[in-house]
Amino acid sequence: MTELNNSGEAQMPAYSEAVKSGLYAKRSGLLGKYDNVRKYWEDENTRIFLRPYLQQAIERAQSRMRRLRIVDLGCGSADGYELLSGIRFRDADLHQAQVELLSGDVLGLYKGVDLNQDLLEQARSLYGGDPKLVFQQADFTQGFLPADPDGPYDFFFSSFGTFSHHSDDETAIQLLCDIAEATEEHSFVVCDWLGRYSYEWWNLWTDCPRDLPNMDYVVSYIYDRAEREARRDSLQHLTLRLMSREEAEAIVGEAARRSRVSIEVRQFFDRSVFTGRHMDTGDYNPYAQPLRAAVNCLHESNLRTRLDDLILDYVPKPGFPFLNAYYEHLQMAWNALVKYTIELLNLYDERKRQFRSQPPPVPATYPSILREMMQRMRSIVESVGWLNSGLPRENIIEPQLGYALRYLTGALQQGRGCGHGLVGVLEIDKARPKTAGGRR
Repeated sequence: MTELNNSGEAQMPAYSEAVKSGLYAKRSGLLGKYDNVRKYWEDENTRIFLRPYLQQAIERAQSRMRRLRIVDLGCGSADGYELLSGIRFRDADLHQAQVELLSGDVLGLYKGVDLNQDLLEQARSLYGGDPKLVFQQADFTQGFLPADPDGPYDFFFSSFGTFSHHSDDETAIQLLCDIAEATEEHSFVVCDWLGRYSYEWWNLWTDCPRDLPNMDYVVSYIYDRAEREARRDSLQHLTLRLMSREEAEAIVGEAARRSRVSIEVRQFFDRSVFTGRHMDTGDYNPYAQPLRAAVNCLHESNLRTRLDDLILDYVPKPGFPFLNAYYEHLQMAWNALVKYTIELLNLYDERKRQFRSQPPPVPATYPSILREMMQRMRSIVESVGWLNSGLPRENIIEPQLGYALRYLTGALQQGRGCGHGLVGVLEIDKARPKTAGGRR
């Protein structure tokens, strides 16, 4: 068992090990870091969430006759750049290509900062030819230098639990103070922590967060079950901060008080509810189901999913009524959509191009977003169920069920720390009076 250490330097071997495994390679599929859930759920949900703030940052920069400058804190192998560059100004219609916000005439500089040299080398091998993309080795848990010659920056970004490397809240507070000092007039700061109340680590829920601020996080998800068990004693461990909305707001408030600068919470978002990495490993919850594997299968070309594997059986934890109520509601909505889709497929007659009997009506008591997704799945089955080439179930219907489930969980999330990640957007505004981390 690797001895735990809170310093950034001591935790780097876990990431080097992951890079050398080959499973951090940038590819999509059923396994590895860049699986289908990462590509079609996590990245896309984050893009939808960040779009209005990135657009506002661009407009502010342009009003001062300059291009946008971004710094990615904990950039890894340029994952943040790929996520941000994929944000669209609008969804393309049938006659358009996708329209990205960060076009060449908009982005002035993207600087990726990371402590791990292996990840930086991977980033440089991919994007080293672009002079506007710069990668620098540094430990962002030790602060941000206001005198950075490439600044000022408009958008400070982190992704996929990066802010949880601040296992001591004092370093997170100091970083926000440094960013406030380095901000010229306005900036947005995107913080991404591990959600305290993710169902993945049901064992770690506590009603007194001060008693368990951090978790012993094992990077075991990149291996399949057999290899994971074989490597169990040699896997690297990380000490990572768990975060709820209330704890995050307290950190922001303290940073605003110390810096005497307005730092406001604009929004929180729960990312990867029920589909986080450790749903499949069960390392922290004996009742976890491998839902990520099932959702990955929905988005895999030419591969049929056992839809029964998507049926959730949420196990409440005594003493947490507010969490149990949220998860119970989401589970019921999720299962209703999956079961309705199964029924639609069973009722549809491919030869006659119609349902053998009418599917049951959607109850008016269901949440409006659930009713909308159920009607959408009926339209999809009716529209393509008769196709006799191209595997319509595997390549059209199942991916659309995946998107419907993604939309459902995104609409019902509450930004409280119930996903694998808790993502927050902060705004620093030096023209406004100081506020204590309040919400607009």
